Amino acid sequence: MASGPAQAETILVGIGTQDTTTNTVTTGVVIRKLGLLEKHLPKGGKYEGVEIKLDWQNFTSGPPVTNGMMANKLQFGGMGDYPLVVNGYTFQNNPESKSQLIAVAAYNIHGSGNGIVVHNDSPYFALEDLKGTVVSVPFGSAAHGMVLKAMQDAKLPKDFFQLVSQSPEVGTTNLKEKKIDAHADFVPFAELLPFRGFARKVFDGVQTNLPTWHGVVVRTDFAEKHPEIVNAYLQAVLDANAWVKEDPKRAAEKISEWTGTDKEVVYIFLGPGGIMTLDPTLKAPLIDAAKEDVKVLQSLDRIKTAFDVDPWVNDGYIRAAYKARGLDYDAEVKSTANYEVKGEDAFCKTTIAEPRKAGEIWVKDGDILPFSSASCTLGALQDYKAKGTAINVAYVFDTARGIKLFADKAFYVVGDKKELAPFMLKQDADAFAASSGGKVVTFDDALAAAARG
Repeated sequence: MASGPAQAETILVGIGTQDTTTNTVTTGVVIRKLGLLEKHLPKGGKYEGVEIKLDWQNFTSGPPVTNGMMANKLQFGGMGDYPLVVNGYTFQNNPESKSQLIAVAAYNIHGSGNGIVVHNDSPYFALEDLKGTVVSVPFGSAAHGMVLKAMQDAKLPKDFFQLVSQSPEVGTTNLKEKKIDAHADFVPFAELLPFRGFARKVFDGVQTNLPTWHGVVVRTDFAEKHPEIVNAYLQAVLDANAWVKEDPKRAAEKISEWTGTDKEVVYIFLGPGGIMTLDPTLKAPLIDAAKEDVKVLQSLDRIKTAFDVDPWVNDGYIRAAYKARGLDYDAEVKSTANYEVKGEDAFCKTTIAEPRKAGEIWVKDGDILPFSSASCTLGALQDYKAKGTAINVAYVFDTARGIKLFADKAFYVVGDKKELAPFMLKQDADAFAASSGGKVVTFDDALAAAARG
């Protein structure tokens, strides 16, 4: 009998993503929806006639991604800092393969992104206020690590509050229905829930004084066999980052459409001066933060034995991706610069000179307009309201930390010079008011003050 044609080889590439985690969109959903990886997959040489089949799998947190990688159903995985460390630790005793950290998705060098929120009606304004309460968090997540680090820093006993495991979806519902006292979560929920009107932030990851970040790991057996596919994936990540920065308003709208996260929330993270910096390079402060994560997890008996971070980090693949594009990896890996708010302030008639003192207003069905200060932003916002112009949202920057905020969620201090100083946390506003002789005011009072000039 005549034999039939040989069956073509198929390489199945499993990629674990977290679509609703805004930090990871440029390593997952953006690549998938825009077909960016397909543009870079190898076709010649040993891949001649080979079908490369992509298997995208979406999760709501990092631990299930590690489970999929351990089972060899996923070759790539994107997740937050603490889950990444646990991923590397889990793989170190795996006889079939190890995992390696090959790129960063996005980061905040000061630690903002994770946070603890309470219901608007609650009497709590700080971590220390939560004694005896019920606090939920997705166990094993970056936010869980933040809570453990915060408790350790504040020298709080393990039973200071009752910590229970709830997914972002369950924790959100329970907080809204007041079945729990507080919910700790990762990006974007500490901003998303206040934006949706029923929650207020009482603790931000920046208070841990440790960078927060998400990254990408790969199984070493796959990467060593198919470095061309690893390079293709990282090229797609670079494409996705460029796509966001090219038109951040368009990106926020499309990512909102794909993930269900409000576009205004996507923008606060990934827009100019956003809470997160899109940069895949493996920076020393982030690796140092991973080493601190290991210590936190060990001290709390979450990691039983030693885990050496340095051999787990492999910058060879991302360096090769940069070299292929003619980009200077060594320069970018040393920089923590983000792209910033810029342009002309049409309300106060001046050029924006200090981006982290600026603000923006997103006009409904219109543009996102820049302003030179919090006072000019709120003055323009009041002017728009007086004219009946509908507004989606306004943004300002935290005076102490330079973190982007929703203008109507900030605490404001008015001083002798009548300049408005926005703050993310009430305790920061109180401290600034006490030291400057100013007064903490509500958002409505801040609007009125701006309108008075």
